[in-house]
This record gives sequence, C-alpha cells and structure tokens, in this order.
Amino acid sequence: MFSRERFMRVTLPIILVIILAVIGALSFRNSGGNLGEEQAKLKAETFVNNFLMQAGSKATIKEITEAYGLYKLKIDIVSDVVESYITKDGKLFFPQALDINQISGGTANPAAAANTAPAATVSVKSNKPVIELFVMSHCPYGTQMEKGILPVVDTLGSKIDFQLKFVDYAMHGEKELKEQLNQYCIMQEEPKKFNAYLKCFLEAGNGAACLASNNINEGDLNSCVAATDKKFKIMDNYNNQVGYQGSYPGFDIHKADNTQYGVGGSPTLVINGQEISANRDSASLLTTICSAFNEKPEECNTVLPATSPAPGFGSGTVASAANAAQCQ
Repeated sequence: MFSRERFMRVTLPIILVIILAVIGALSFRNSGGNLGEEQAKLKAETFVNNFLMQAGSKATIKEITEAYGLYKLKIDIVSDVVESYITKDGKLFFPQALDINQISGGTANPAAAANTAPAATVSVKSNKPVIELFVMSHCPYGTQMEKGILPVVDTLGSKIDFQLKFVDYAMHGEKELKEQLNQYCIMQEEPKKFNAYLKCFLEAGNGAACLASNNINEGDLNSCVAATDKKFKIMDNYNNQVGYQGSYPGFDIHKADNTQYGVGGSPTLVINGQEISANRDSASLLTTICSAFNEKPEECNTVLPATSPAPGFGSGTVASAANAAQCQ
C-alpha cells in the first residue's frame, strides 16, 4: 500500500532527487516542455495506481496546485490523504516532502511547535469524568492517541470512566472491521484484559498474537463476535456494499454516539460530553483529563511522558503532537 511509512525508507534518495528536480523544474519553466495540470494529474494518478498501490486498491488525486516550482498533489490512498509532488514536465514523482524547519527543530512551521502548546482544558466538570475516545483500529492517528492516553487511563484507574469507541465507518478495509469486532467483544467479555491487549496490539498490529499472549478465551470471543456481527450486519453490509459512507464501509456499533457528537474522524476525544482537541502526549492528556474533575485526585500529580507517540504501530516518538491529523 502507498503510505508515508513505506516512503520513509527512501528518505535520503528523495532529498537528493528533490534538489535535482527543483533545478530541472526551474530550467524547464520557460522551455515549453511542461505539462498542464490535468495532464500532470493523469500521469501521476496512473503512475501511483500502476506501481505503488496494492492490487484491488485505487488512489485518486483530489487536488493539484502549484508549489515550489512543482505540482503539489493531494492523493486519496484509501487509508489516508497524502501530499506528494511531481515535476511540471511529469518526469519525477516525489512521494513525500520533508519540512526542514520541523525536522531540525525550528518553529517556522506551526506544527513543529505543537508540543509546546498548552494542554487543552475541559469546561464541563464532574466528580468522575467520562472519557470517550473514538478511533479506527488501523488509523495511524487513532493509534497515536491510544498510545498517549493508555498511561493516563492506567494512572487514573477507577477515578474516570474511560470508554473506547469506534468511528461509524472504517477506512482500512476488512482487517479493520474484524479487528474492531474483536476489540469490542474483548471489552464486553474480558474487560480487565482489554488495556493489556490494546497495548500489545499497538506494538505491531498483530491481534492474533495479542489474544494468545493475554490468554483471552477465543471461544467466548468468537461467540460474541458472531452475535455482534449478526446484530449490526457489519460483514454482510461490507460484502454487499450496503451502508457505505462514500467508499468506506459502515461500522454501526457506536452509530448513535457518533451522531450525537458529530464524530468526523479518528481520533475524536470527548470528555464529559465536550469534544476536545488535545495534545497526544501522556503528560498533556493527563492535564486535560484532570481539568474535568470537580476536585482533582492526587493521581493528577503523576509525571508522565511529555513526548508525543509516533503515529501508527510501534513505540517511537515524534517532535510534533500533530493534534489536527485525523483519518477522515
């Protein structure tokens, strides 16, 4: 699948090619050899689908504009929308641009200073805050928020009511529908094991291994999955292309809650009924959630990591909290 992660493996060659490409683009500017926007869009879309997408998946270029002497593309790759570039002569394609200020620690890009932004606060207070986090199981930004919030959930324990819920459509295909059914049923059948299972899943996305390592009763799990799937017709609707939202299959287990809060992507954080745009590092999330108490418990003084987890699976971190990034 065409993704940011795949192209990061060729970051250094891209830097070198970009330098050459910009020089070439500038020299071509007045040569009459440039493609028009529609021609460049068609060429890029054909290239991506023929050589970078998995069989059965199709990318679509949603927007093309001029930037830095190149054509800038917004490409819908099914699981995400990514920005890429193509030279105006249509000869060189760049899957990713590298923001020098952000990588080197500068602050010219506002996103680079995201971790320095103050933690969000909640205006609606309660004795036991209700935390509802809406995600897609394979959305890299949803997993980022999950990795940030789980240490907070462990710290505050029974002092909060934490509820993991799912967005009412899935952008990552059949594997996401099945994983979300499993996660929902683990929460129903063996809730005390769920956080441990989720931590394991967030490491590598290997649900089967995490079921085994946490001794989850697969007989009970499969029975719950079958009953839940039958009730909400998740796989049946997926196979028959019923109830899709655009090109994405529905996942209606938490449909009413999605509608109530106007959930529009993964992750969406709701605290005491109020949607919150929060930093994704554990320290900021603890501060944000603790601001929802009428009286803060002593656990709110716990020191948690202040570096934002990296999007996707794994244990890496990033300099930017990327607060606005969603799968939507």
